Amino acid sequence: MNKITPEHVAPHEQLAEYLTADLAQVNALIRSRMASEHAPRIPEVTAHLIEAGGKRIRPMLVLAASHMCNYQGEYHHHLAATVEFIHTATLLHDDVVDESQQRRGRATANLLWDNKSSVLVGDYLFARAFQLMVECGSLRVLDILSNASATIAEGEVLQLTTAQNLATTEDQYLRVIRGKTAALFSAATEAGAVLAGAPEAHVCALHTYGDALGVSFQMVDDWLDYGGAGAGIGKNIGDDFRERKLTLPVIRAVARADAAERGFWERVIEKGVQDADDFAQAQAILARHDTMTETRAEALHWSAEAKQALETLPPHPLRDMLDGLADYVVARLY
Repeated sequence: MNKITPEHVAPHEQLAEYLTADLAQVNALIRSRMASEHAPRIPEVTAHLIEAGGKRIRPMLVLAASHMCNYQGEYHHHLAATVEFIHTATLLHDDVVDESQQRRGRATANLLWDNKSSVLVGDYLFARAFQLMVECGSLRVLDILSNASATIAEGEVLQLTTAQNLATTEDQYLRVIRGKTAALFSAATEAGAVLAGAPEAHVCALHTYGDALGVSFQMVDDWLDYGGAGAGIGKNIGDDFRERKLTLPVIRAVARADAAERGFWERVIEKGVQDADDFAQAQAILARHDTMTETRAEALHWSAEAKQALETLPPHPLRDMLDGLADYVVARLY
């Protein structure tokens, strides 16, 4: 039975506790649908990533939205499994594109197996996701999630084409992070509400919440990548710099660069010629132009937008937990 948990527990843990029964159903569905009678490598690769300890934020957003809107059926489990499959497929593909070697503290699937297996298993999970969403019997839900899948792919391609390009604008950056992160957050909350037959105002509010939460989440990640919280942040810093990605702190610093700084960015980002002390120099330039402080403020702004969207929804324990989740996302800024 779903239950209310103490306030001192972290918001995502509160959600998991409240949605315990639902998550058990979702996990069982995931295990059954990632199986393959003829290609055992599929469940091997999928299980390596799905069972690596992710927080299941996106499936919980589906479940929370559907419960808040008084859904009484069982297809919210299908949608929750759908978004987890989509998310896992994108991670498998991302690790190939980025040539990553570690994910969630473990070796990546492309490192343990190979790039071909990661790409093809990712494709399989996308296909499974569409099978699940079709079973819900809602064309509108199918439209929401298929559009999100296209937006995610578009965002990844846009990031690929804007990386190493100092002409990248803030609008392009926002389009990238809306694609790579926020699209699935907003699709999860919106689809849950639509499945429940919620009033249009509530559907829109939950879409806005998911979009703003996702934007805030990604901006915090981009801030952390330049060491925004100092030591002990639980993630490696400097990956975006080494991969020559244009994130908000850098985009704003480039826009304000003098001739010497411009030459530095051209060398390390456009040409990819990086020395051992260049990351520290990049950090110093960001500090000089105060773009880390500005990025932090932007992330807090989007978190506030998410919280404001919830105010139009009826009182519910899950609404309070989603409100807390928006605060939790930006808690890493302190």
